[in-house]
Order: sequence, then structure tokens, then C-alpha cells
Amino acid sequence: MKNTAGSETAKRAAGEAAAAEVADGDRVGLGTGSTAAHAIRTLGERVADGLAIEGVATSYQSRALAKEVGVPLLPLSDVARVDVAIDGADQVATDANALVKGGGAAHAREKVVASAADRFLVVADDSKLSASLDYPVPVEVLPDALARVERAVVDAGGEPTLRDAERKDGPVVTDNGNLVLDCEFGGVDDPAALARDLSGVAGVVEHGLFVGLADAVYVGDADGDVTTRTP
Repeated sequence: MKNTAGSETAKRAAGEAAAAEVADGDRVGLGTGSTAAHAIRTLGERVADGLAIEGVATSYQSRALAKEVGVPLLPLSDVARVDVAIDGADQVATDANALVKGGGAAHAREKVVASAADRFLVVADDSKLSASLDYPVPVEVLPDALARVERAVVDAGGEPTLRDAERKDGPVVTDNGNLVLDCEFGGVDDPAALARDLSGVAGVVEHGLFVGLADAVYVGDADGDVTTRTP
């Protein structure tokens, strides 16, 4: 499930603003999605102009784009920390303390990179802002634990739906070989509590609630202006 609302002008502005924060010598986490892609392209342009960085991709998609635009890459498995990570979001709380990710089914690796970053910069267009989170929470699940996790989500007050692939029969399979449940909880009054509950379910690989991880959120609008929100 992808949240594709928002203008390309707004997404580009946010991505370019965050990419401008990357300094020579940085190790950079490269997020997944349409807004993060603008940041990756901007970094490619800066590399062509002489910027020396190393990228750490969060998905096949971001790795392929980084290679296309000339950003040197390190394998995620070899990286314990990054200087800055740039990634998008499907929904961002207006206080910038919590967000929902996983529309591209890459949230497990995205959270590994975000948590390893000295600075985690979120890029979004203004359609992604919400006073409270109500976007379905993606949950990556071990295939053999699907029924168990579905039951746990229902017990927690959610409605899980197995994510179907768009251009083939069957479910979405993540880069890690797992399945994704999109879990509707309505308005999430306490994202931290829900995050703890989901993390405690056996068979859950990772969920898309990112709480207390963002250092700044760059929000673009249709005029190409960018505002920065901090927790």
C-alpha cells in the first residue's frame, strides 16, 4: 500500500533540501520511495561534481537508482552506523515524533538504517502531515507466522489485510522473503505503545511505526517551498 498523494514539485523540493545536508565524507542511508528518490538523484549530481560519499541502500529499488546516478554503495550487512539517513514516509505526525513507513515494503531495512544514523532526515510533501497517525501500519511477517500475527493484530484492536502484489497473482514478498500485513488501527493515540505491542509479537520481523527516530522532517509544498519540523 503506497501513499502517492502530493505533487512532484513538493517531493523534489523536500528531497533536494535534505540532500543538501550531506557533507563530504559522509556515509549516507538511502531511503525508498518517490520522495527519497529525488534525494538520491540530487546526491548523484553532487557526486558527479566531486562530492565523496558512500551510500547504504535500504531496498533493491534504492540500490538500483543509486547505481544509475553514480552514488558509490556499501552493503548494508557491513555497516554499523551511518552519518545521515534520508527517507520518506507514508504519514508524519505534525509533532514530527512519529511516522508510518512501509508503503514500499522496505520498512525493516529502512528502520535498521534509520536507527544506525547519527541524523535521520525524513522527506515528505505536505499531504503526508497529520495531527494524529491513522494510516494503516505495515507489518512484515515471517510466512509461517502469518496466522499467529493476524490474530495478535486483531487482539490489539487492528484489522490486518495481507498485501497483494499489483502485477502478479499472490501476495507481496519483501526483499527479505517475508509477507506484509497492512493493519488498520484507526487513529493511533499512542504510537509508542502500539509500536511496543507489535514488536513483542513472535513472528513480526518489523513494523512501520517509526517513533522517536526522526531528527528533522523536511516538508515540501506545491510551490517548491520547504519547511523543517523537529520533534
